[in-house]
Amino acid sequence: MTDEPGADDRIPTLYEWAGGSTAFDRMIDAFYDRVEQDDLLSPLFPGGVAQAHRRHVATWWSEVFGGPADYTAHHGGYRAMLAHHRGLGITSEQRFRFASLMSLAADDAGMPDDPEFRAALVGYLEWGTRLAQSNSQPGAVVVEQAPVPRWGWGVAPPYRG
Repeated sequence: MTDEPGADDRIPTLYEWAGGSTAFDRMIDAFYDRVEQDDLLSPLFPGGVAQAHRRHVATWWSEVFGGPADYTAHHGGYRAMLAHHRGLGITSEQRFRFASLMSLAADDAGMPDDPEFRAALVGYLEWGTRLAQSNSQPGAVVVEQAPVPRWGWGVAPPYRG
């Protein structure tokens, strides 16, 4: 810690606040552990969820929440994520279950439980799952090229009282 004015004023990214890549790995593993036991979502992953898939998704979440741009650099960025969802025909029930299980997985993984972080997490879950559902419909007109979103704190930065 320094006495320099403003030295501690930088707002951390959501990625930093959560604990970095290991925190997102834990959350994604906890999520897919739940998915594999879920009657509504497990049929999307016959035979279970491969470790490679888990790591790719954790890399996506890490990038979205302010971590390194490794999904873009190594896995094809937005265009690749879009391709994984096209034609799946995600239902409203599946979308809601996905969001619900991910929120529970955040608890399982010991992600920060302060209201500010959880508001950002749930905000991204709602935005991302609704976009994925829309893009997954047969014949959907989609945005073909976009950057990976970089999610932030929104209206409630972290409280450091």
